[in-house]
Amino acid sequence: MSVNLQTPIDYLKGVGPNRADLLRSELGIHTYQDLINLFPNRYIDRTCYYTINQLQRNTSEVQIIGVITDVREIAQKRGKRLVATFQDDTGIMELVWFRGQKWIRESLKFNTPYVIFGKTNWFNNRFSMPHPEMELQEDHEKSLRSAMQAVYPSTEKLSNKGITNRVIVKIMQQLFIETKGKFVETLSKDLLDNQKLLSKSEALFNVHFPRNQELLSKAEFRLKFEELFYIQLQLILKNLIHKSKIKGLPFNKVGNYFNTFFKEHLPFELTNAQKRVLKEIRQDLGSNAQMNRLLQGDVGSGKTIVAFMSILIALDNGFQACLMAPTEILSVQHYNELFELCNKLNISVELLTGSTKTSNRKDIHENLENGELQVLIGTHALLEDKVKFKNLGLAIIDEQHRFGVAQRSKLWKKNTSPPHILVMTATPIPRTLAMSLYGDLDISIIDELPAGRKPIKTVHRYDTNRLKVFRFIRDEIAKGRQIYIVYPLIQESSKLDYKDLMDGYESIVREFPQPNYQISIVHGKMKSEDKDYEMQRFIKGETNIMVATTVIEVGVNVPNASVMIIESAERFGLSQLHQLRGRVGRGAEQSYCILMTSFKLSQDSKTRLETMVKSSDGFEIAEVDLKLRGPGDIMGTQQSGILNLKIADVIKDKDILQHARYCAKQLLKTDSSLSKPENKVILHTYQQMSKYKNIWNYIS
Repeated sequence: MSVNLQTPIDYLKGVGPNRADLLRSELGIHTYQDLINLFPNRYIDRTCYYTINQLQRNTSEVQIIGVITDVREIAQKRGKRLVATFQDDTGIMELVWFRGQKWIRESLKFNTPYVIFGKTNWFNNRFSMPHPEMELQEDHEKSLRSAMQAVYPSTEKLSNKGITNRVIVKIMQQLFIETKGKFVETLSKDLLDNQKLLSKSEALFNVHFPRNQELLSKAEFRLKFEELFYIQLQLILKNLIHKSKIKGLPFNKVGNYFNTFFKEHLPFELTNAQKRVLKEIRQDLGSNAQMNRLLQGDVGSGKTIVAFMSILIALDNGFQACLMAPTEILSVQHYNELFELCNKLNISVELLTGSTKTSNRKDIHENLENGELQVLIGTHALLEDKVKFKNLGLAIIDEQHRFGVAQRSKLWKKNTSPPHILVMTATPIPRTLAMSLYGDLDISIIDELPAGRKPIKTVHRYDTNRLKVFRFIRDEIAKGRQIYIVYPLIQESSKLDYKDLMDGYESIVREFPQPNYQISIVHGKMKSEDKDYEMQRFIKGETNIMVATTVIEVGVNVPNASVMIIESAERFGLSQLHQLRGRVGRGAEQSYCILMTSFKLSQDSKTRLETMVKSSDGFEIAEVDLKLRGPGDIMGTQQSGILNLKIADVIKDKDILQHARYCAKQLLKTDSSLSKPENKVILHTYQQMSKYKNIWNYIS
């Protein structure tokens, strides 16, 4: 009878109720299945045996075969220590115990070969090994434990309660004994043969008890490939089902609005990247499937104009369009930008946010329903039940990671057939992460800046250079430019941050006194109308300097602002620094970003600052950010569920990820419903996986 891997861990011999409770609470191990998927963090290589004359004075762990010839107790300041003389054919060393001497002394056998393992010390011109792991050589050769010894994840509580690595290895051995090391295969024979993969049972055995380095590598590759393959299969299937089941609104023509705008009102020549992306969007809109596309583009790369031209295609086909942004400031800015363009083409456009007056709201609701209003721009207010469209054809969502999935699906329901969806983000997402998080969306990337934009010069300065920085600000203001000075805002210490901001503001007011200089201040504690008033003064050029917390991070566009000074820059994340820097460099003049810090910097902070100074490529910066912070952090917790990986690592294993995605695509090309007999295993595994919602719960 085969063992059911869904059996609770309490039933495994050697575990018992107390250990089971600890394994559940500390490592999330509830079943045999969970235990088999507790993969080692690292391995100690026990394939190599040293002789005593080969020992070096370093901290690596070694194993030696020899015999004990003598044992003695030595008094020391507190208590005593037990010392044994251990020798092989090449020399002599000592084994030392500071505790448990009585039991150890009774169990030691003289002149019988032992295999000892541990770290060595050099003391009194001789090597010694404190508290060695010891095993009689004949037991060592018989044991299931392999030469490469696994070291498992653990916690302080487990160690304190006596569940050491050795105990986990023992219960893992017991699991393999009970299951006879046989596990149901989860990949098809074709995949195993073509990719030269180990079988499931071999891979699991060799990841827990590897016989050598080569088998360990093959086992890890097989399990990582499988994990990533099923994630990609899931995402690509979702996309295929989406395209086949959800019929799109047919946008058959590119008509008057689009052509007139393109020929007469386009404010600048489109970059090749913008043209390429527009072509991808046009193909989507013209196909019979619903568009579901992610548009990525660095700050200032011209996503808004692409979005606007997509809106024109919707209008040309007799549909309405909407654009939703996460904050009022950003939606107002989109409205101001698009209002002028719409005006030239006689397109009706309105703004709907939390602060829209009730009388205006009523008009907007009416005109939307009777179809007179063609384009609606706004915040979450667009999702309210009262907002009903006559025929919504295209919904554009800006900075979508700030909206939950449930909010996005509300937009879908605004129409009898779902509108086309274009999601935009200025947060560059590394390719590998995009493949895992948005694998079910088609992705377009604008990867070049408009002509005539000069790269922003970024420098790192310490607080001691402050006077020079002030002199530089004066020179820039004299040229007619404007300056941002940003202070961090981290919620836990908002009192402290507020004090920093106010101290900074006061010192700037002293350095740049009225009437020669005008200063705006914006922070989270202000009423929104006060914030808007200060913002407007800066946008109109009535103030020279804007002192702010990060409320200006997303989307504020002041072409005349040429200097961004970021105070305590070490307290910001990389993507935030990059977003802030993108607030300048929007005009034709040379712009600057100055990162101010104290001298006390952690290694990660140094890496972040060096990356900012060296690179202005958002994707390169996002890759470094991913390495520093890990995938869960970057996407925020709500997105990280899918990346709760057991053995693969999106960053280190990106080659395996790309390969797994390619294999999943090829498979679905030839068998999109997984109905061929040779893919039965994959279909079954996929169904089990969907049932348990956890990629790894389907192996039983």
